[in-house]
Amino acid sequence: MTNERQPFQSRSFPLLAEAEAGHWWFLSRNRLLLWVLAKKVGSFRSFLEVGCGTGFVLRDVAKAFPETECFGSEYFEEGLVFARARVPTATFRQIDATRMTESEHYDVIGAFDVIEHIEPDQLVLANLARAMKPNGALLLTVPQHRWLWSEVDQQACHVRRYTRNELIFKVSQAGLSVSFVTSFVSLLLPLMWLARSRAKANSQNCDSMSELRLPGWINCGLEAVMRLELFLIKLGIRLPVGGSLLLLARKP
Repeated sequence: MTNERQPFQSRSFPLLAEAEAGHWWFLSRNRLLLWVLAKKVGSFRSFLEVGCGTGFVLRDVAKAFPETECFGSEYFEEGLVFARARVPTATFRQIDATRMTESEHYDVIGAFDVIEHIEPDQLVLANLARAMKPNGALLLTVPQHRWLWSEVDQQACHVRRYTRNELIFKVSQAGLSVSFVTSFVSLLLPLMWLARSRAKANSQNCDSMSELRLPGWINCGLEAVMRLELFLIKLGIRLPVGGSLLLLARKP
């Protein structure tokens, strides 16, 4: 994160806070994250979400793991206003992830669609690795496939979309051992590609927030597809392509 470039549009937080609870994308991602935490991570006493935004993920983590001490950090105070209201039991602070200094403090750290906003992502991954306790876990989600890049990414203040090999390499360079990787938003990838292609063609009229405003029947249909996709992942099917990528790594 630099002074010349904002990593996110802070004015978007009120819209996000209103839309998240009923939107197929946020609901589906939370279901996947909670399943990975329960089945692939197991018990943990402390959890930090970096870039916690409005606290939508952290709220569900706190509910699913009531014995866990939850922490949230966010670059923007505008997001923390909502996060504190959503998760009053958690501890929050405003911080730049490139300037984290903690060492061996957390059992699990999560960063969900965060590091793609940050130019020095390798520095952030090193900071997160240092902040994890030995045998701690790092859980990441990022947008996947460079060929999906469109004006939507530009307006969302993304720096990059990742390839699977790129993310695995960068996490490994931070000294962590990757234990689980899967794509998601895979069954909807053709629709996503069409939408992004249309965004490229109409870049002057593109509105990244328009994806939050969907007719109810479309939203329900997309969520149903994502429920099927999660079922496949639970069966052990590792999806090779998808709009997003999830990675779980351990600290030796």
